[in-house]
Amino acid sequence: MSNSNSSPDFMLPVKRTAGAALGFVDSELTKKHCTNFASAAATSSAASSTFNMAGGDGINGNNGVSNGKAPIGGAQLEIDEDLHSRQLAVYGRETMRRLFASNILISGMQGLGAEIAKNLVLAGVKSVTLHDTGTVELWDFSGSFLFSEEDLGKNRALVSVPKLQELNNTVIISTITTELTKEQLSDFQAVVFTDISLEKAIEFDDYCHQHQPPIAFIKSEVRGLFGSVFCDFGPEFTVLDVDGEEPHTGIIASISNDNPAIVSCVDDERLEFQDGELVVFSEVLGMTELNDRKPRRIKNARPYSFTIEEDTSNYAGYERGGIVTQVKEPKVLKFKPLQQALKDPGDFLLSDFSKFDRPPLLHLAFQALDKFIVEVGRPPLAGSEEDAQKLIAFLADINNSLPDGRLEEIDPKLIRSFAFGARAVLNPMAAMFGGIVGQEVVKACSGKFHPLFQFFYFDSVESLPTESVDPNDLRPLNSRYDAQISVFGSKLQKKLEDAKVFMVGSGALGCEFLKNVALMGVSCGDGGKLTITDDDVIEKSNLSRQFLFRDWNIGQAKSTVAATAASFINRRLNIEALQNRASPESESVFDDTFWENLSVVINALDNVNARLYIDQRCLYFQRALLESGTLGAKCNTQMVIPHLTENYGASRDPPEKQAPMCTLHSFPHNIHHCLTWARSEFEGLLEKTPTEVNVYLKKPSEYISAMKQAGDAQARDTLERVLECLDSDKCDTFQDCITWARLKFEDYFSNRVKQLTYTFPEDAATNNGARFWSAPKRFPRPLEFSNQDLSHINFAMAGAILRAEAFGIPIPNWAKSLEKFAEAVDKVMVPDFLPKNNVRIVTDEAATSLATASMDDADVINELVMKLETCREKLAPGYKMNPIQFEKDDDTNYHMELVTGLANMRARNYSIPEVDKLKAKLIAGKIIPAIATSTAMATGLVCLELYKVIDGSHKIEDYRNTFANLALPLFSMAEPVPTKVIKYQDMSWSVWDRWVLKGSPTLRELLQWLKNKGLNAYSISFGSCLLFNSMFPKHKERMDKKMVDLVKDVAKFELPPYRSHFDVVIACEDDEDNDVDIPQVSVYYE
Repeated sequence: MSNSNSSPDFMLPVKRTAGAALGFVDSELTKKHCTNFASAAATSSAASSTFNMAGGDGINGNNGVSNGKAPIGGAQLEIDEDLHSRQLAVYGRETMRRLFASNILISGMQGLGAEIAKNLVLAGVKSVTLHDTGTVELWDFSGSFLFSEEDLGKNRALVSVPKLQELNNTVIISTITTELTKEQLSDFQAVVFTDISLEKAIEFDDYCHQHQPPIAFIKSEVRGLFGSVFCDFGPEFTVLDVDGEEPHTGIIASISNDNPAIVSCVDDERLEFQDGELVVFSEVLGMTELNDRKPRRIKNARPYSFTIEEDTSNYAGYERGGIVTQVKEPKVLKFKPLQQALKDPGDFLLSDFSKFDRPPLLHLAFQALDKFIVEVGRPPLAGSEEDAQKLIAFLADINNSLPDGRLEEIDPKLIRSFAFGARAVLNPMAAMFGGIVGQEVVKACSGKFHPLFQFFYFDSVESLPTESVDPNDLRPLNSRYDAQISVFGSKLQKKLEDAKVFMVGSGALGCEFLKNVALMGVSCGDGGKLTITDDDVIEKSNLSRQFLFRDWNIGQAKSTVAATAASFINRRLNIEALQNRASPESESVFDDTFWENLSVVINALDNVNARLYIDQRCLYFQRALLESGTLGAKCNTQMVIPHLTENYGASRDPPEKQAPMCTLHSFPHNIHHCLTWARSEFEGLLEKTPTEVNVYLKKPSEYISAMKQAGDAQARDTLERVLECLDSDKCDTFQDCITWARLKFEDYFSNRVKQLTYTFPEDAATNNGARFWSAPKRFPRPLEFSNQDLSHINFAMAGAILRAEAFGIPIPNWAKSLEKFAEAVDKVMVPDFLPKNNVRIVTDEAATSLATASMDDADVINELVMKLETCREKLAPGYKMNPIQFEKDDDTNYHMELVTGLANMRARNYSIPEVDKLKAKLIAGKIIPAIATSTAMATGLVCLELYKVIDGSHKIEDYRNTFANLALPLFSMAEPVPTKVIKYQDMSWSVWDRWVLKGSPTLRELLQWLKNKGLNAYSISFGSCLLFNSMFPKHKERMDKKMVDLVKDVAKFELPPYRSHFDVVIACEDDEDNDVDIPQVSVYYE
């Protein structure tokens, strides 16, 4: 397809000229790397004999080198915010621009290399060069989603290109299929090796470490259930942002004239400052000396106060106001080269404190394995005791040769497991380490987040079957699962293939899970089935993480597309895709038989309510639930195992703190308040009120009757808004819409502020004499509309266009011309405003509504109804409005323009820093920050637990819940919390238990059944209906009636045809009249 004379520029559908990113980069780190790239381009071009460029339609089969360099140009880099919005929420624009200028080498394209490449291509780096001299084997199929049977015998790097290119056509993907030389590494900002000898790794790392500028070197291996990472980012590496969190802030309440000065903050929220951090002050009135933006170091940090190392004795006295903001300091790390670090590794990054002694052993084990491969010419064979003993001997030799820090003992059982799986790359391990290493590459290229320093070792030997595996069971079967069989044996493989799995959700987590289970062979046997459900459709913003989707899938059902894509990864996957939301409404689809046949449930959800529902179903049917979630660079996993662990709903996060209503409407003090208010106003003006208008117009008499019956302040306010829409604010022409938008500006940002400051002047005091406008309140100033201010015009334009859409008014072509729109706005007559006396403005933080009840609400409602009816008579038959539902991810619909305008004009009123449209979208749209790396890691960890669930005989101490933060990096693994067990006489039960009584019993038989357990039932209820209470004599007449008939006759409940039982709640006591809490009882009927 290409040759050494070809230019790659026109061979890829590149949206951006990657080299153009140079004009945007400020950090010295990236400037150096980019300069390095520019100077190295000529060298690499001269050294390249053959290009294997990745086009959209194929790759060249010739071996050789492709440099994959686009020319350095001057065109400005554009970030596709629709595509990358969730990733931008994590990284920010500067980090994204640095990524877009980064060239990465990945050497070794087995499972781990494939996962790293996938994550980096999704992230949107400038180029990824794949290196591998080997060919695809059946053995590779357990680890990599890039290979199919047709690829057997072909070069791994070459066949990987087309599928990776589909993920992001703006990334230049190229290959090197010959042996690497260290000089070739100078083309890259970061190089990753997943299959390299220690000797070669040391040679390459020395070159990278000494190179100017240094090249980030990462070595990572996955060997069965063991993995390692080593990072060397050079002699001095600057971390620009160690954790990626927003700088902490506080609202100042007082500052003392003292040495050191004591700063107190309002008790609105606890301060997050730490001793030794730097802060800057702004907006301080009185003690203005602190507003010089000079960073000051703090001490004695407490929840609401701290001291600064400064003498303020002679400063002006503090009056009011002020914001204190954390200054995030860069951190310089000094990495050791690999050769030195092997001998002096320093502190290992721990993941599991129950294995605190494991990393030093694995540090030697990986070195011993390298020695074994060099001497024997292959990894140890699965099930070979001879090879395992040889590896243990190598390890002992290395340990004995250490001058100090020798291990006192070597765990032969652990090293035996290490030896048996040494050749296998398991997909869950590859997914986990692919996430970790992918994130380290991002750190190396951007300076964002703290790098892994420098070794990380991990194992999941608990995933092995609890019963020892016969070595013969580990032998290959000439199947695509041979690598996995070499670790777990063919018996567990058969269990995996016959598993019946319910996966809920097919978004970012769901796509990763589907890929993982397809490669593991889950539900790929004759007796297996995977059911996936998701009621959502694919949007453009999904494509940067949900890697099974392509741009041509936008608008299609997620579950269907994901299932089809997963079937291409493994054609044997037995999968059914549904579009039902898992909820009480779909229990006829997911009925008792469905749940009772399941082996395990995997949640891939993005909201708590759905998780709680699935959790309750798993409790009810006693099915294992594998739970996970991500938030930016953070991820967590929770194993919910029947009769062993607590359930998901047993512990809840505290609810998010909500700003008081009065703060949002009159006293905002941060941009979040402004955006929350803006979103609420958008929905009220354009969705809720038009919807109310349509409800009224559809059935006016019923609507009016309901409002009169309510007769309260809320009904009055609703009617006022409906009347406004159909009377004073009704729009018939586009000019009417412009008038409405212009007057809304005046109302929101001028008149309301004038009224507020008239009611509460700047020097106003509270009832106890304190300043009314004291922190956290900010005194507002009214805005004056100007057609020279683009933000004013853009607000009015967005408002007018959306108002026209709501009224079904055609939008003229000139409406989107700033000049012509400004002329139209100038025609609007704006009435003068005079503040009123005795206007009530809500200041009570406990108030939940701005509507105030009045004695004459009923009279006002009657008057409003009469006016409404008059308006309705004037309307054309069939008149209705078009409610507009807020949609944040469509940049052509003007929704975010209006919300951003509303929020920023309000922020300007209150001297709050304004935000751009992207930041507004993230906050107002409640976008959950998300990146591919943490998603991949979470699903890898869950699938390591899936082995245990399917095996079916693991104890609670074998399972692991995990919290991880790739930004720090931090890995915290622990046993799940055990379920609480209730004991009574010789019985015990937990939340997992449900007592079952079959045979369609009568009430008498049910009571006797409980009596036989030593329990006296005194109350039986079905839902909210009481079926039996021992205190009611009439209930004794029901004793010989069948329970199913009582449910039908007394509770008046129609039992659905897909049900064969119903549940009753029974209150019991023992013979001493002590209450005994028993499980729910399920009564089966015929």
